[in-house]
Amino acid sequence: MTPARPGLDPELRELLADMPLMSQLTPEVLAQLRRLPSAPVDSLLAHRQVDRREVTVPAADGAPIPLSVFSPENATAAPCVYWMHGGGMVMGDRFSQIDIPLEWLDRFGAVVVSVEYRLAPEATGTALVNDCYRGLLWIAEHSAELGIDPARIVVAGASAGGGLAAGVTLLARDRGTPPIAAQMLICPMLDHRNTSTSSRQFSGEPGVWTREMNEFGWRSVLGDLTGDEVPPYVSPALADDLSGLPVTYIDTGSAEVFRDEDADYANRIWAAGGQAELHVWAGGFHGFDALYPQARISATARRTRTDWLARVLSPESAEFTR
Repeated sequence: MTPARPGLDPELRELLADMPLMSQLTPEVLAQLRRLPSAPVDSLLAHRQVDRREVTVPAADGAPIPLSVFSPENATAAPCVYWMHGGGMVMGDRFSQIDIPLEWLDRFGAVVVSVEYRLAPEATGTALVNDCYRGLLWIAEHSAELGIDPARIVVAGASAGGGLAAGVTLLARDRGTPPIAAQMLICPMLDHRNTSTSSRQFSGEPGVWTREMNEFGWRSVLGDLTGDEVPPYVSPALADDLSGLPVTYIDTGSAEVFRDEDADYANRIWAAGGQAELHVWAGGFHGFDALYPQARISATARRTRTDWLARVLSPESAEFTR
């Protein structure tokens, strides 16, 4: 029996009524979803004065990692948002949800770099997070060429991308390079164990992202890894130590699988003496603000993130003197 669950925001519930939902992912369904067209990046750029550059960075094993770089014209000492897309670790591309960081290009003159990490199940284990880390190293090494202030690099992502952003931040902390000013984790996918109260609440019925779909995504990325073999860089909730992380923003919906693991991650950052801001949007389902940005709650969530970034990207911000 499915436990009682928080209700949806009324406006979101009405919008969601027209969306075809599923309860499980299968290899056959995944193949169909991967055939859907990419996000319309050209139309998003049409009204913007943006320089676009496509580069390829080699992975540790030599595989190509595409990066898209979107820069305001004549960028100089600009902040950078390094973007990791969502898609449950198994789908999406570097243009997925790209409208979110492009808003920060508009507002802050930020250089946006989006990475096309390899997907599971074709890539497994640490391959995905290592791809993302290699992209971050490339940004740091080319910051002068890109017009980026290396002290203002923000690592950001949504859903699976939020989990990868958390993993990349742990990697950078543990390896001592490169410096990350802040991490923005939007409804992040952090815990492969999939056993929280919120994961059980959103099981057994169709949804945007259910416990069963989450299990499929994690099984795909973990491959043969089991139990103690799973690294915290892949499943960041496993990290024993969350000290020494950059300032962190985490948001999630009250009506989604990741609610509890996301809130717990923020709580553990506070317990380690770190600085985190947590927002749990009442009635929000997984990815609500990306799917329906026109909804009132979505506009509020996106504006709140942008306001937080305005504070931490300010040269006068105390957070950057930590």
